Amino acid sequence: MSASSGGRFFPATQPGGSLRSGLVALLLLACGTPSLAQESLRSSFPGRRIGGATRGECSSRLIVHLVPPSSVLAPGSAGLGLLQGPSANPTPLAVELRPLGRSGQPDRTLTPLLQRTLPPLPIGVTLLSLAAVPSPTVWESSYVCGTTPAAAPADPLSFVEAVSPPALSLLIANGTADDGRIQAALRDLRQACGGTVATADLVRRFDLGDVVQSDWPARLPVRCP
Repeated sequence: MSASSGGRFFPATQPGGSLRSGLVALLLLACGTPSLAQESLRSSFPGRRIGGATRGECSSRLIVHLVPPSSVLAPGSAGLGLLQGPSANPTPLAVELRPLGRSGQPDRTLTPLLQRTLPPLPIGVTLLSLAAVPSPTVWESSYVCGTTPAAAPADPLSFVEAVSPPALSLLIANGTADDGRIQAALRDLRQACGGTVATADLVRRFDLGDVVQSDWPARLPVRCP
């Protein structure tokens, strides 16, 4: 037996044995890497499940991904859900899913897994179907805000954006108990497609106590386009 610098012992190898051992070690590491990497992403991804700015009727409208507070979700077969807040003048909502790049940002050099613009919709819940997530994927949702160049110069502090700050979440494959809870809640919501859901129930099941205001309606429509 020969000792390593860390005090652990390994059997001596014949010529060529070390190469074979190294290959085996790399294979074992590769097999374990996806799970370990996704667990690391749960704690390091800089997501925000709540989108919107602080100024402007369009850009400040509430948009919430129905995911855990960590903004990371393993959706499984439950699909995706989002909550849109009240608005007197709804605008379209752009939804995009892109693979996570090495920089920790969406890889915009690759074809999106999903790219969809929903029509202007009032307050309510929208559910989207989703195929299996093959690799860590960034989900962005933002309102498409119209521009009004003629009125823009009036306020020197104002600015016009084509898209409001997005809700930003990470979708991964390996689930936890918290993911299972969200998946179950999304499946239950799907049973209400075309109907309504109690706002209090939505708040409870998706941890939205700091998001939903007291003046919201008691029930919200559930849309499944």
